[in-house]
Amino acid sequence: MNSIFRRKTLIAAIVIISFGTSAMVANATHSWGGYHWARTTNAFTLKLGDNVGPTWDTYLTTTSSDWSVFTVLDTGIVPGQGGRNCTATTGRVEVCNKKYGNNGWLGIASIWLSGTHIARGTVKLNDTYFATGKYNTTPWRNLVMCQEVGHTLGLDHQDEVFDNTNKDTCMDYTNDPSTNQHPNDHDYEELAKIYSHLDTTTTVGATTASKANSTDDPSSWGKEIRKDARGRSSLFERDLGNGEKLVTHVIWAS
Repeated sequence: MNSIFRRKTLIAAIVIISFGTSAMVANATHSWGGYHWARTTNAFTLKLGDNVGPTWDTYLTTTSSDWSVFTVLDTGIVPGQGGRNCTATTGRVEVCNKKYGNNGWLGIASIWLSGTHIARGTVKLNDTYFATGKYNTTPWRNLVMCQEVGHTLGLDHQDEVFDNTNKDTCMDYTNDPSTNQHPNDHDYEELAKIYSHLDTTTTVGATTASKANSTDDPSSWGKEIRKDARGRSSLFERDLGNGEKLVTHVIWAS
């Protein structure tokens, strides 16, 4: 039995259990504020807009495949609509890369919320750092791509201490990403909890009404909500009015 089939079988069992009235999913506790994509049916497919260059295409494909192991949620790569500025598009996630400059961050994940429902998202990968010897590696590219897309699904980090033992998940901060390139079972367990209910409306798939934005500059992220273990601001929230807000996760270069 191959590993993907075994994992799909495990996660299917977790999802079935999570819909029961008395069962619980153990250990996974890293939801990002309860944020999730609203949908009226399971399963559903979240579109990942491909605005990345050829160097990143393989990593986007790997990440999409990794997160699609979860049985309730699939991700599908589609032509990007974000352009060079990575404009957010309602109903999907735009994934982008360019040289954003020596601003300190490797990657950022931003989600636009109405209540706890994600309406649109962007992932930005900073080639200013990925062009350097330290970060221009398969493990670093896999970790950052996987982690930032994971945030747009509603996941937080499993751990934010850089120099402890790796948890073998891309949702873990680390100095050595060698074993932290993909999700682990706890990530799928947490997604099972996040998506264990249905909604009366949907925020998935209606790719209309693109929304202009600028999340490149830290001044656009709003107020600091949390620092990482090194004392750097890692989570931001910006009130957009009318019950909407922008929330941004940041992973910094060393």
